[in-house]
Amino acid sequence: MPGPLEGVRVVEMAGLAPGPFGCMLLADLGAEVLRIERAGGGGGIVPPQGPMDRGKRSVAVDLKSAAGRELVHKLAAEADVFVEGYRPGVAERLGIGPEDLRGVNPRLIYGRITGWGQDGPLAPRAGHDINYAAISGGLDLLGRAGEPPTPPANILADFAGGGMLLALGILAALHERQTSGTGQVVDAAMVDGAAVLTTFMHGMHAHGLWNGERGTNLLDGGAACYGTYETADGGFMAVGALEPQFWAELVAKLELDAEELPFHLDLSQAEKLREILAEKFRTRTLAEWSELFADSDACVTPVVPAWEAHKHPHNAARNTYIEVDGVVQPAPAPRFSRTPAGTPAAASGAADAEAQSAILADWGLSTDAIAAVRDGGGLG
Repeated sequence: MPGPLEGVRVVEMAGLAPGPFGCMLLADLGAEVLRIERAGGGGGIVPPQGPMDRGKRSVAVDLKSAAGRELVHKLAAEADVFVEGYRPGVAERLGIGPEDLRGVNPRLIYGRITGWGQDGPLAPRAGHDINYAAISGGLDLLGRAGEPPTPPANILADFAGGGMLLALGILAALHERQTSGTGQVVDAAMVDGAAVLTTFMHGMHAHGLWNGERGTNLLDGGAACYGTYETADGGFMAVGALEPQFWAELVAKLELDAEELPFHLDLSQAEKLREILAEKFRTRTLAEWSELFADSDACVTPVVPAWEAHKHPHNAARNTYIEVDGVVQPAPAPRFSRTPAGTPAAASGAADAEAQSAILADWGLSTDAIAAVRDGGGLG
């Protein structure tokens, strides 16, 4: 069955992780995504083809040629959404900025994803996830007490605060267009997204519930009832027994005497309680603890290695992971009752002139128009 975004056409200018991730989310939900690759390659990091390319097709375009720029204009005229991740001003210099494309398609949603946003003193500067997370305040929250902040790979700003926020903004703009009939620019800045993700912590801080140094608060490692514990065989169990009823069940499962334990939410006694729990968890293996807590409301689960998560019984039962082109990867989410997303196809790259011509024809270009672009040096 078609996904909920069936009929939505997206032009994605090839780039690094956040933009392709946001467009992958749209493709997963049924949008038709056409990625514009840089003809002849170029400098900088070029990620290998992988899961974020799934469900997309691509053509290689030389934006330095008039024919290449004209091709992008023609594709934008047929699209609902256009996405680029250049530094501010670059798209305008290439002749494919918002005003350039608005002239050929007033209904176009123009998604711009950058680290610092389209304005502000850092807008023209380079950066990476760790930098955007740093000034958002998000990075300051992550890590153990007495240690430097720990970056969560590049999940916080690139993906959660970047690509996910971009996709949300595009969907909101598509909804608004139903009323106005007009497109608009979506400025998705990773620093903004990383900041939004700390909203809950700001609320906790305002009520005096998140005032300690990093790693000493309720949810960042300060509480013994919310953390990880090593097992006898070197694995780890994740414990999140915050509420009294869940804590009571954890204590019962561990065969501890509740009367002899410190209050689990008293952070001043957390270290003493942590030592007790750590000693207990070291008495059994990961498999043994996993079996014991499998049907429990104690909020205890194994810490599953990332590349084995698809084997966990719950993930397997829900088909949370799929295999595309020989690569195991997370399945599309969320799920819909009437218009579920199908299993994504592997990316269809522009391997030759015939393949590119077929893709462009599907996007409404005539044989003569395609030939003109090719003769003008616009295609790679």
